[in-house]
Amino acid sequence: DVQLVESGGGLVQPGGSLNLSCAATVNSNNLNCMGWFRQAPGKEREGVAIIYTGVGDTYYADSVKGRFTIAQDNAENTLYLQMNNLKPEDTALYYCAAASVTTGAFCYWKFVTVDYFDWGQGTQVTVS
Repeated sequence: DVQLVESGGGLVQPGGSLNLSCAATVNSNNLNCMGWFRQAPGKEREGVAIIYTGVGDTYYADSVKGRFTIAQDNAENTLYLQMNNLKPEDTALYYCAAASVTTGAFCYWKFVTVDYFDWGQGTQVTVS
C-alpha cells in the first residue's frame, strides 16, 4: 500500500510562505500523477496543484497560480508545495495525493474532478 506523509504546515501571517512536503513510502516513479488538495471547514475538497511526472506537466487552481509551485524529487520520493504570498483564504487542511495514470489528460481530469487518489492524512495551514 502507498503511504503518504505530509509535513510543513503551520500558522503564518498573510503574505508569508510555507513549504509543504509529502514523503511517499513506495517508489514514486510508479505514482506519476501527484498533487495537493485542500479542504476548508464546511467546504468541499478542491485541487490546488498537480504534476504529471512522466513529462513534468503541472496544473494549478486559478486561485493559487503565480503564488504556489509544485515540485517532485524522485530520488527522495518526495513531493513539495512551495506557497508564497499566502492569504487567509488559503487556510485549510492540505492533503497530498498520488495515483498511477496512463496519460497526462487523465491526470488533469482526476485533478479537476477530485477523483480517487491515495491520500495522506493532511497538514493544517492557517493564514491569520
